[in-house]
Amino acid sequence: MVVLTNIGLLATPLGSGPAAGDCQGEISLAQDQVLWIDGPQICGIYPRQKAPAPPTGATVVDAQGLLVTPGLIDCHTHLVFGGWRQHEVPLKLRGASYLEILQMGGGILDTVRQTRQWSEEDLYTRAVSFLDDMLRLGVTTAECKSGYGLSLSQELKQLQVQRKLQQTHSVEIVSTFLGAHAVPPEYEGRSDAYTQLVCQEILPAVAQGHWAEFCDVFCEEGVFTVSQSRKILQTGQELGLASKIHADEIAAIGGSQLAGELGAISAEHLIAISPEGIQALAAGGVIADLLPATSFYLKKPYAPARELIRQNVPVAIASDFNPGSCPSYNLQFAINLAYLYYSMTPEEILTAVTRNAAASLHRSHKIGTLEVGKQADLVIWNAKDLQTLCYRFGSNLVHTVFKKGKIV
Repeated sequence: MVVLTNIGLLATPLGSGPAAGDCQGEISLAQDQVLWIDGPQICGIYPRQKAPAPPTGATVVDAQGLLVTPGLIDCHTHLVFGGWRQHEVPLKLRGASYLEILQMGGGILDTVRQTRQWSEEDLYTRAVSFLDDMLRLGVTTAECKSGYGLSLSQELKQLQVQRKLQQTHSVEIVSTFLGAHAVPPEYEGRSDAYTQLVCQEILPAVAQGHWAEFCDVFCEEGVFTVSQSRKILQTGQELGLASKIHADEIAAIGGSQLAGELGAISAEHLIAISPEGIQALAAGGVIADLLPATSFYLKKPYAPARELIRQNVPVAIASDFNPGSCPSYNLQFAINLAYLYYSMTPEEILTAVTRNAAASLHRSHKIGTLEVGKQADLVIWNAKDLQTLCYRFGSNLVHTVFKKGKIV
């Protein structure tokens, strides 16, 4: 038994499933609280004056009057990859676009070459170091996408690393298959043939081995068309993998409408989303997974978070950690950007990185809020209020992290 006492402010969304519209900003803010943990679960939350005496043998942890929130959930990362892409920055500064670099054989394809060369052991060792840092930054659960292998053996290599991380690291890993991240060099000019390979060979192997829970696709100009994306996602659904989609990052070609049509759990990026796309997400019950640090790094516009919230689309926020368009796993920085450039309130942002992020991973029944019966994933912050988390940037404000009831 662990008893967390002297909580200055306990800030948490309540409930399960995604919160949309005005509900996104409706959270519980309770002062002077005591929280009881039994094993991995929360078993009691009390005002200090009404809290029972700690049971004999309980470990008592003093929160020192600080802010406590649920553990952060990074619901969009690409953290298993080989190499870096620092050599592309001068190209970007000279005006080369993301798609132009990809067409030159750089971008995702550069990372594919490097990831194919790295051993499973080396990929695992570096991913562990990333997760160690993410945990220190308050992240207790992270989604991880494949997509830098682009062949059966190489995609399974990435997914094997992700499974080993699931089994060995304190940060809980949720795996997504993103074999349709780009068309590999050996299929250049033959995107339909590669789509067939994904649907007929790679996806069935992924499903048979239970290597991933979700199937994702990069639906974008110069990558995969709406028709190709539909085929891949529908194949994934038939095999038991729920749908996610990279949509409307660069151009609104219909990815958001496809997400609504297929009932995808989330549509991700959405920088260029159209009014029709927003309506489709709302109608389909799709969570908008927004990635402000990518807009920052690429010097692109920011996704229309306020309009998405106004139209009752649940908004989640994630890092998009990857070696090209966002070489940062600092979800605290994404929180800062959401405050300044999405104009979201601190309460809306907390929901976005906890309850809604959990819902986008089919886990809001057990994580994402601090409630009796939920998993004891939580962060004590070197702050007294939520505004400070959104206001301060460039330094780590984490004081202590609990995962499944243990200090990690």
